[in-house]
Amino acid sequence: MDNTLLLVPDFLLILCGFVLCRYTALDRGLWDGVERLVYYVLFPVLLFNSIVKTPLDPGAAIEVVLCGWGITLAGVAAAYALRLWPKVDARLHASGAQTAFRFNSFIGFALAERIGGPQGVAVVALLIAVCVPVCNLAAVWPLARHGGQTFGREIARNPLIIATVAGLLANVAGLHWPEPVATALQRIGLAALPLGLMAVGAGLRMGELRIAPGLAAALLAIRHAALPLAAIALTALLALSPLQRAVVVAFASLPTSSASYVLAARMGGNGPFVAGLVMVSTILCVATIPLWLAVLAMLQ
Repeated sequence: MDNTLLLVPDFLLILCGFVLCRYTALDRGLWDGVERLVYYVLFPVLLFNSIVKTPLDPGAAIEVVLCGWGITLAGVAAAYALRLWPKVDARLHASGAQTAFRFNSFIGFALAERIGGPQGVAVVALLIAVCVPVCNLAAVWPLARHGGQTFGREIARNPLIIATVAGLLANVAGLHWPEPVATALQRIGLAALPLGLMAVGAGLRMGELRIAPGLAAALLAIRHAALPLAAIALTALLALSPLQRAVVVAFASLPTSSASYVLAARMGGNGPFVAGLVMVSTILCVATIPLWLAVLAMLQ
């Protein structure tokens, strides 16, 4: 599949959720239950499985790890800094900040496979393994802070954080499930992406972006312009191989994660605002991913 078409299935799933919620008997009440299922069961299982199956050997590619952390922390810092803007709505910022640095892992794997085959997949798997914990912690903090919740307590009981930590511990311990259990867990995790994207569509209120267009534009600019530029600079500075550079830049150019909407909706944030950001981010990447890969190719 051409890089420009990788995001079409995600877009169609979002559209499907929107249509079902607005124009059928499967209305908002049903999708509240779907959001809880995705948040408490499906996404945690998906995260756990992904981390357990990812070879963790940061020492084998320390430059790639440093790039991943540098890109992620740059996104976190830039997103948090937007809170200092005059008249920024605290709830909207707490809800939407995560969209500037979280990423769609599924599209990341698909892109990496197209760019570099198994070697490309290994690079992006390492990036995802070391960046997911940072992203999840950074996503929960502003929501917990805005809601007046204790950060430590929210971290301790957040299902995405629990799944990440459990996955890392299981990976280090070399845990292997019996085949029937592994297959069942894999099938549960596979349901997370389609239902999560459909939940985004069901919660979509494009009008919510008009409440804070400047904040929305700034968050999207960080996700789709600042982070790819940071990736190009970091990969050049650390002298990564051409394949590693391409995968890291593709990783930095990914659309935001659909889990951002579910997290915001479940933690008392503005879900429709985040759903709009996820939708626009997915659409933007149809153009921005090929653009940044082309820019990298010209620079190399």
